[in-house]
Amino acid sequence: MAATLEPEKKSLLRHHSEKHFTAGEIVRDIIIGVSDGLTVPFALAAGLSGANATSSIVLTAGIAEVAAGAISMGLGGYLAAKSESDHYARELKREQEEIIAVPDTEAAEVAEIMAQYGIEAHEYAPVVSALRKNPQAWLDFMMKFELGLEKPDPRRALHSAMTIAIAYILGGVVPLLPYMFIPKAAEAVVFSVLVTLVALLIFGYAKGHFTGNKPFRSALETALIGAIASAAAFGLAKAFHP
Repeated sequence: MAATLEPEKKSLLRHHSEKHFTAGEIVRDIIIGVSDGLTVPFALAAGLSGANATSSIVLTAGIAEVAAGAISMGLGGYLAAKSESDHYARELKREQEEIIAVPDTEAAEVAEIMAQYGIEAHEYAPVVSALRKNPQAWLDFMMKFELGLEKPDPRRALHSAMTIAIAYILGGVVPLLPYMFIPKAAEAVVFSVLVTLVALLIFGYAKGHFTGNKPFRSALETALIGAIASAAAFGLAKAFHP
C-alpha cells in the first residue's frame, strides 16, 4: 500500500513544474534512422553517379537500398529493445527470488545503497524496515538503485522498430529527390549533394539541440560525415570506372 503524501507537500508539487526532456528514447531512434537514412543512400547515389550510371538506375538502386535499409534498421531496433526487455524480466525474477530466499542480505544491500548517499544508519533504518514490509516497493527499489534498471515499456520494441524504419525512409528519400526530376545523373548528383548537405546541417542542428550538445558544432560534424562518405563512394567509383 502506497504511503500518502502530506497535503503541504502535494501543494508544493502542484505549484512547481520542472521542464525536463523525457522523450530520449524516441529522439535516439529518430537520430539513428535519419542519420543513416541520409548518409547511406547519399553515398550510394554518389557512388553510382561516379560510375556513370543513369538517373533511373541510381533511383532504382537507391529505392531498393532505402527499403532494405529501413527493414534492417527497424529489425535491429526491435531486437535491441526486445533484448533490453528480456534482460529486465530475467533480473526482476532473480531479484524477486533473492528477496524471498535471503531477505536479510537484500536488506543489507539496501542499507549499503543508502550509506553510499551519505545517509546515516539511524536515518536509513526506518526506510529499510518500511521496504521490508512492502515487497513490491522493495523489489522496485532494488531494480532501480542496485541494478540501475528501469522497467521498459512493453510496446517499446515495436515503437522503436517503426520509428527507426520511418526515420530511415524519410532520410533516405532526400538524396534521391534530384534523380526523380533530372535524367542525367552527372547533373542530378550536384543537386543531390546540395540538398543532402542542407538536410544534414538542419538535422545535425536539431540533433544537437535535443541532445544538449552545441547545435552548430553538431550540424557541421553531421554534414562533414555525410560529405566524407559520399566523396569516398564517388571517388572509389571514379577510380574503378573512369
